[in-house]
Amino acid sequence: MNDPLLECRALTRRFGGFAAVNDVSLTLEKGRIHALIGPNGAGKSTLFNLITGALPVSAGQVIFDGRDITALHAAETCRLGISRTFQLTQVFQGLDLRENLHVALMLRSGVPALGGRAAQRQLDEMALEALESVGLGDQANWLAGELSHGDQRLLEIAMVIAQQPRLLLLDEPTQGLSVKETHQMVGHLRDLLRSENLTVLLVEHDMEVVFAIADHLFVLHKGEIIADGPPEDVRDMEAVKGAYLGRETEA
Repeated sequence: MNDPLLECRALTRRFGGFAAVNDVSLTLEKGRIHALIGPNGAGKSTLFNLITGALPVSAGQVIFDGRDITALHAAETCRLGISRTFQLTQVFQGLDLRENLHVALMLRSGVPALGGRAAQRQLDEMALEALESVGLGDQANWLAGELSHGDQRLLEIAMVIAQQPRLLLLDEPTQGLSVKETHQMVGHLRDLLRSENLTVLLVEHDMEVVFAIADHLFVLHKGEIIADGPPEDVRDMEAVKGAYLGRETEA
């Protein structure tokens, strides 16, 4: 087992009497790609929000590289190196791709927005490198709003990768993509995440994507982890088939 980068310890989030996340414990190993699956309403987005500090925790702990970050807010966890994407694409439609990357880079690199020529060249070089890593280098001067939905997803991923995160949370990166775009996204993600040796937690409904990318799989159902392990082992568990496919399984 690799060293843990992030641990959730008995993590719970209640809304009144309803526990959206209930006593969840999981470990993310450094340099591995983990996937989180479960039916709609299972608590996946809530768990992301607890890890990143976007929602306060009702009980339990979030430990990041040995440090308790349970009480930190989203801006503070971002500065520590935890970055995420969202179900709905978050890019600046009226800016070109290079400018979108400038915004992301200035959040993490310390390069000033109004620096001299050397600082501007540094931003441009880093932006172009990030765009080329997802196959968008040739469109650097396009407006983000001119891109296809799939390419906007890739731009968003380039923006978070450019921040050099230590932990990357990807929330349904193939949502709304065509079959062709999904295959392209899988290829880009697999190559990019492996080359960067990132620690990743991926929420995804498309099981082909999960099995093509993930090293480890967690299954969340009604706010609780009901299974985890290598994807090929978890796939055949009867409890997972019943919960995730929404059907009764044979004894």
